[in-house]
Amino acid sequence: MEKSKVLVVGGTGYLGRRIVSASLSQGHPTYVLQRPEIGLDIDKVQILLAFKKQGAHLVEGSFSDLESLVRAVKLVDVVICPMSGVHIRSHNILLQLQLVEAIKKAGNIKRFLPSEFGFDPARMGHALEPGRVTFDDKMVVRKAIQDAKIPSTYVCGAGFAGYFAGNLSQMGTLVPPKEKVLIYGDGNAKVSIVDEDDIAAYTIKTIDDPRTLNKTVYLRPPENELSQKQLVEMWENLIGKKLEHVSISEEDFLASTKGMDYAGQVGAGHFYHMFYEGALTNFEIGEEGEEASKLYPEVKYTRMNEYIKIYA
Repeated sequence: MEKSKVLVVGGTGYLGRRIVSASLSQGHPTYVLQRPEIGLDIDKVQILLAFKKQGAHLVEGSFSDLESLVRAVKLVDVVICPMSGVHIRSHNILLQLQLVEAIKKAGNIKRFLPSEFGFDPARMGHALEPGRVTFDDKMVVRKAIQDAKIPSTYVCGAGFAGYFAGNLSQMGTLVPPKEKVLIYGDGNAKVSIVDEDDIAAYTIKTIDDPRTLNKTVYLRPPENELSQKQLVEMWENLIGKKLEHVSISEEDFLASTKGMDYAGQVGAGHFYHMFYEGALTNFEIGEEGEEASKLYPEVKYTRMNEYIKIYA
C-alpha cells in the first residue's frame, strides 16, 4: 500500500521534530510547515534545513493566511499538529482552529491528528482551574473537527519521559534529586510514562491504520505504567543509594500551588491529576479507543529502567 503523504505543523517543536523524524524513518513522504513567523530563530531554521537534507519538503504557510494553509494541506493526505499546549513553553492549542478551517476548505485530507498526546481531554471535565484550560481548548478543537466531519485520530494518554522520568517526577527540575525526593500522597498512583521517540513512532503508525480511524489511541505500554514509588525504586537501585522520601499530602500539595504564577499553577494542576488521581490510567479503554503497544508490538518501546540510566 502506498504510504500517506504527511504534513507536520509544529515540526520544529519538542514533540514535532520527533514526529517528522518518525515519519521520514517509516517511509512517508513528509512535509513540514515553515512559518514566516520563525523570523531570526536560528535553531528552528537549522532544524528545518536538517529535515530538508533528510528528504523532507518544506512548505510555507502561516496561521494568519488561511489560503497559504489550504495550499499546504492540499499537498498531502494526513495532517499532524503537535503544537504546544504547555504553558511553560507556549500555549497555542486554539490556533488549530485555523488549520481545521483550512482542512475543511481543502477537502482532501484522509486523517487529521490534532495536538493531544497527554491526558484525554474528554475525561478531564472535572479538572482544576486554571490547568483545565488545556483540556477545554482541546475539546473546542475536537468539536470543530467533528462539526467539519474531518476524519481524525486522537493520540493521548502519556506522561512525557523527558518531563516525568529522569527527574523522578519532581516539579521545577528535569534532573534527578541528589538527597531527597518528594512523593505525591502514597506514591502508588499509576502513571503511563513514554519516551517521546516512542510517542512519535506510535503516532505515525496510526495514520494509515483503519483500526484507528475516528478513535482515540492511548499510549499505555504495560511495562511503562508505573507508580512514582516504582520509578524512585528503579533509580535507587541504579545508583545504589536510598534517597530520603518526603510525602506531601493532597491538601498540602494544593495549598502549595496558591503562590505560584499562572504557568506554575497550570502545571501543578496537571501534576495533581496525574499523581493523586492517576488520571492517565484510572480507567479501562472502551470501544472508542485502542492501546498503541497492543496495536503495534513491533515498536520496541523504551522501558523506564533503561531510559533513566543516562541520568546516573
